[in-house]
Amino acid sequence: MSERQLMRLLLVDHDGVNRYTVCKALQRAGYVVAEADSGEAALELFSSDDFDLVLSEINLPGISGLDLLQGVKKHSTDAIVVLLTDEATVDEALRALRFGANDLLVKPFTSEDIRESVERGIGRAQSRRRRRRLLDTIERNVAELAREASAVSSGHGFDATDGDNLARRTGAAQRGNTIYLGPLAVLPGKYQIAAGKRSVSLTPTEFDLLLYLAANRNRVATCQELVAEVRGYQTDEAEAREVIRPHVSNLRRKLRGLGEIDLIVNVRGVGYRLGEIPASK
Repeated sequence: MSERQLMRLLLVDHDGVNRYTVCKALQRAGYVVAEADSGEAALELFSSDDFDLVLSEINLPGISGLDLLQGVKKHSTDAIVVLLTDEATVDEALRALRFGANDLLVKPFTSEDIRESVERGIGRAQSRRRRRRLLDTIERNVAELAREASAVSSGHGFDATDGDNLARRTGAAQRGNTIYLGPLAVLPGKYQIAAGKRSVSLTPTEFDLLLYLAANRNRVATCQELVAEVRGYQTDEAEAREVIRPHVSNLRRKLRGLGEIDLIVNVRGVGYRLGEIPASK
């Protein structure tokens, strides 16, 4: 069974027949599905358990599916929510999008429509999960580097602030939510990188590619590995090279536009690694 099919879903519908039918369709696809018959019950389950995706009818007794969507997003901004409805007004559709719904399915829809919508949502959930893992790895590396630099500073009688300065000179530092790779500032919440007064937006794939190389900066990552970790699927090495090459090319172009920063090294016949990070100015 694939990783995607092991992810947990929460299905919310007050109609027992509809809930049973949709639940069985999702279980046949391999998903683990929990059920709730009201928005209140769904919020209680969501706050006490770990779900990758919520699939909810809009017209619920008590709090509506739109209210549930807002409650879920307050609990977890990364939560993936798919809404179902008999008919959607323009206002209802706009509110669903504004509140952060990932999809809105209007009846009549088939079991295949639901599975495809869930599949798209799960793909987004996996991308966000991979991105969080990469950020956590980089933060641990930066923290370890700062501790080592502080230890070196203490051993030589340096000022306490020299630890952070030494950590940054060796290539990495962190202040708040911003990660610094030499002169390059990585802004996780904005999909942006900046150097000096210049900044540029990255696609999610370019952003994840840079993060993965930064998290594994002491080794070469194969193209096959990069596709699996950044794009989320397996392929052979020949196809992986064709998939990853344009993303690397675009990322390099954007880095050069920030001031001739060239961090990505092509190791011919193997893959890519992060090059020497220039010192911050």
